[in-house]
Amino acid sequence: MDSAWRNDLFSFAMHRTVSVAYGSKEKRKKIINEGSEYVIINYDGVEIVLDEIRNGGFDCIIIDEATHYKNPQTKRWKTLFKLLDDKTWLWLMTGTPAAQSPLDAYGLAKLVNPAGVPRFFSAFRDMVMHKVTQFKWLPKENATQIVYEALQPAIRFTKEECLDLPEMVYVKREVELTRQQAKYYKDLKQRLVIQAAGEEITAANAAIIMSKLLQISSGAVYTDDGAALEFDIKHRYKVLREVIDESSKKVLVFVPFKHTIDILTDKLRSDGITTEVIRGDVSAPNRTAIFKRFQEQDDPRVLVIQPQAAAHGVTLTAANTVVWWGPTSSLETYAQANARVHRSGQDHKCTVVQLQGSPVEKRVYSLLDSRIDVHTKMIDLYKELLD
Repeated sequence: MDSAWRNDLFSFAMHRTVSVAYGSKEKRKKIINEGSEYVIINYDGVEIVLDEIRNGGFDCIIIDEATHYKNPQTKRWKTLFKLLDDKTWLWLMTGTPAAQSPLDAYGLAKLVNPAGVPRFFSAFRDMVMHKVTQFKWLPKENATQIVYEALQPAIRFTKEECLDLPEMVYVKREVELTRQQAKYYKDLKQRLVIQAAGEEITAANAAIIMSKLLQISSGAVYTDDGAALEFDIKHRYKVLREVIDESSKKVLVFVPFKHTIDILTDKLRSDGITTEVIRGDVSAPNRTAIFKRFQEQDDPRVLVIQPQAAAHGVTLTAANTVVWWGPTSSLETYAQANARVHRSGQDHKCTVVQLQGSPVEKRVYSLLDSRIDVHTKMIDLYKELLD
């Protein structure tokens, strides 16, 4: 909210007043009632001060990364809907309105063009998808055109039309699993083969299993009682150090699992590499301060980031190298995270490095490179890996 939106608004509308509504309920109320022309607030903060926003005289609502409103059944979506009337402009902003499936577009269309989609979700699903099995649906050939029409009126600008940016390349770096990792990976896979025999595997179960295999590959796996079993990460860490040493600017390292973040950060700092961490438990003021130092000062050289915590909105052009310590399962998160360095102000060629050492990592990266969301292929991926 602060490092991206407040700064960007100042850069092109410095004559307008801007406030960021965060903190306690009373603090948010006070900020909204101060009368700023732009008020920036996080999605779930809207419900806390719904009445104040409704009575605040706002005539335009702008939703950044609008895919967070793709599901009309969520409280977040219903809260926004309460603010809309014939006198209120609504702008939904997203580069990926249907990243995982044509069905993602339904909630957005219900907000910006409700007459363009059926009243009920099931009817829209039947328009854009066809049922293959009890648990598997695939897009129809005309799904893209239906989604396009449902989301009108719309304006689309590609990054190439707006910005003259340097090249962005994607490379894979093979990393050998340690003997301990390889043993646990093999043992878990063998147990899963036995467990899966004759049983119907749901997408939810497949996701849990894939996560376990990815955790082992990454360096720490969570046990059933919540404890973390750590592995030696020397091979993967050696390759990461090579990438850091080769980079002409700073480096972002995206690490999907929280415990692995702790292991990696300690190792980097013990080697004298100035490192900061961005993840869910880092407060908003601290994040803002870390981003500012990263962009404006020599240190830190490396940011270790949990993908969901900084994949959207933030400009980190002090870096030109992105390293994926392990893959994320979300295509949208993957694309948005890589874009943190490939933004206005970048003056060096950018490189995205995928560290891969296990079959599951290689297959997930392959899906992401093909712009296929892993969630939509979870059961197929599960069966493929066990075979």
